[in-house]
Amino acid sequence: MPVFTCAHRGASSTHPENTLSAFAEAVALGCEMVEFDVRATADGALLILHDPSVDRTTDGTGQIWDLSCKEIRQLDASADHEGFGRIQIPTLDEVLDTLPSSIELNIHIYPGPADGSAIVAGVCQEIEVRNLYGSAIIAGSDEVMEIVIATDDRVRRCLLGSQGRANIYARLARDFGCTNIQPLHRITTPALCDEAHRFGLVVHPFYADDETEMWRLIDCGVDGILTNCPRRLIALRQALVSDS
Repeated sequence: MPVFTCAHRGASSTHPENTLSAFAEAVALGCEMVEFDVRATADGALLILHDPSVDRTTDGTGQIWDLSCKEIRQLDASADHEGFGRIQIPTLDEVLDTLPSSIELNIHIYPGPADGSAIVAGVCQEIEVRNLYGSAIIAGSDEVMEIVIATDDRVRRCLLGSQGRANIYARLARDFGCTNIQPLHRITTPALCDEAHRFGLVVHPFYADDETEMWRLIDCGVDGILTNCPRRLIALRQALVSDS
């Protein structure tokens, strides 16, 4: 298999991002990995939302850490996608209950102003209780990596924040005991992939939606690619296998 397909926020080019419908479509397409973002509400509930505010993806307004879970769950998260009806922002529990055990979970943690440890603890607890050590990774900043190590160092980790430090990024990930790296696609090169692979790291850049960049990343030697257009990457990959 040339590369694995990681559905960025689910199949987000065709379905409302970070929703159960986007994740279900990613599974139906045959994606090997699904990426999603975890944030906490004012009352500590873990919800799936990329932005710090609900403004862009729902019909509401406000920062997630200023709103209760009940308030956020009343919002419509269908955003600009027509034909989906009213969709809720899902909880972490709902997503983990929905996704099959065969799929890799790329869990991006976004701490709020003062809840990083609580979010990491909540996600790590779910990984432990559900025995997801083999299929889940927590992705995040240096600070998140440190909190994960202090909370449960059995949890696999993926260091983010490659921008501005490409020359030391793979070594930093190794030093954090990471299993994966997710470099920005623009800084992904054959040299970076080679170094990461020498350290035993799995490389899946963020991101590529057009075929030209998908091909470039494959030529660099990546293991997988995050994409908002998983159907396109899967079709390209199938064509590559057919031609080989």
